[in-house]
Amino acid sequence: MRAALIEAPGKVVVTTVPDPVPGPRDVVVEVVVCGLCGTDLHILQGEFAPTLPVVPGHEFAGVVVGLGSEVTELRVGDRVAVDPSLYCHECRYCRAGRGNLCDRWNAIGVSVPGGAAEYALAPVANCVRLPDHVDVRDAALIEPLSCAVRGYDVLRDSTLGSDVLIYGSGTMGLMMLELAKRTGAASVAVLDINPERLATAHRLGVSATAAHADELDRPDGWEFVIDATGSAAAIQDGLGRVAKGGTFLQFGVSDYATTAVIEPYRIYNQEITITGSMAVLHSFERAAALFASGVLDPAVFISDRLPLEQYPEALERFRAGQGRKIVVEP
Repeated sequence: MRAALIEAPGKVVVTTVPDPVPGPRDVVVEVVVCGLCGTDLHILQGEFAPTLPVVPGHEFAGVVVGLGSEVTELRVGDRVAVDPSLYCHECRYCRAGRGNLCDRWNAIGVSVPGGAAEYALAPVANCVRLPDHVDVRDAALIEPLSCAVRGYDVLRDSTLGSDVLIYGSGTMGLMMLELAKRTGAASVAVLDINPERLATAHRLGVSATAAHADELDRPDGWEFVIDATGSAAAIQDGLGRVAKGGTFLQFGVSDYATTAVIEPYRIYNQEITITGSMAVLHSFERAAALFASGVLDPAVFISDRLPLEQYPEALERFRAGQGRKIVVEP
């Protein structure tokens, strides 16, 4: 079959790889759509727990075309979205229900072959059947949405009536915007240096946008500050924008070497919470249900659809900050 393959740091090609063979509890998915995200760029750099070479693609959906000998939950022809998370179910974190912190954490499209291919292998437990009214070509959005749902799980305190500041209006920042609106935020401001992306935030109904927080004239800060960029400059600025008693959420994926300076006295004195959100945890099915309910408009979020053969070009577009969600369609 044809697949994108990250052969070594900085090198990605489209080539022929062996067809997947299902184990007893696996299914083979004919991939209809596979999304790209920042994690794919980290994998291309040799980061984020990859063992290269690897077929990337952890945001994908398609049609079941093969079943393992013990699979009874799905049938050939079912349309599914796939949770890429692979946990050991044995370590202390898995036993505590925190599989996203698994000591032997793996993921489809990160550490094992993923959905940037004609076919992909997935445990049946990771597959969520799509309702008839959901277009499978849009369903690559479910995985990033599940990460955003996890982010709001981490923000335990309700955002009802709160003011939220989001750094970044790429796909993830826009998803955090949509969920902030639906969790009752009084206002949501979005920062980005890309005017086109800010225009999309306006289209979705943001309270305010700016290239820099100083333009928003809010000296007391925001109750919730969310970084969806992974940028050191954005993170550093955001840490200083949290209101007393507020929370800073590190949601964007940074390079390993990224650092930021905190002010311990201010954190103590103003009871500021700094926390993070790692991938998916008990949130994929809820994200699928939200997606089916229309929480996102795929026409707004998906800006580019390219054939699999153009996967390297798609990565370059994403790296350059072009468009919003870029997907390949094998």
